[in-house]
Amino acid sequence: MAKISSMPASRSKILSKELVRAVKQSVKTAYAPYSKIRVGAGVLCKDGRIYTGSNIENSSYSLTMCAERIALFKALSEGERKFQVLLVYSPQIDFILPCGACLQVISEFAPNIMVVTMNKTAEFRFHPLKTLLTKPFIT
Repeated sequence: MAKISSMPASRSKILSKELVRAVKQSVKTAYAPYSKIRVGAGVLCKDGRIYTGSNIENSSYSLTMCAERIALFKALSEGERKFQVLLVYSPQIDFILPCGACLQVISEFAPNIMVVTMNKTAEFRFHPLKTLLTKPFIT
């Protein structure tokens, strides 16, 4: 298991070597020629399946897609609806957090998910989604 700094056992159980490895691997497929910030994300579903994504930038910057949304959309497109954890990682930024657009999308499909951020030395920070997006847009 990756290094988990002063974390209750219940939190460490949701972070498997497989999830950490998959997220670190996903960063390698990032396409970030503009920001130079590569991001990988992995969604751990209740059934144990992992879906990953990496950021894909576009010269028309508003058309860029974040790693978090790609991972979530991959899971949703495969019929997943029950999520435990979203792990986010960038080798350039320690403990990178999802952007506002990602938080809004995540809140619609996984309002009770735990967002976990990781640094290069595999230390983790845990953020219940509701602490990152306190007032989501609701229709």
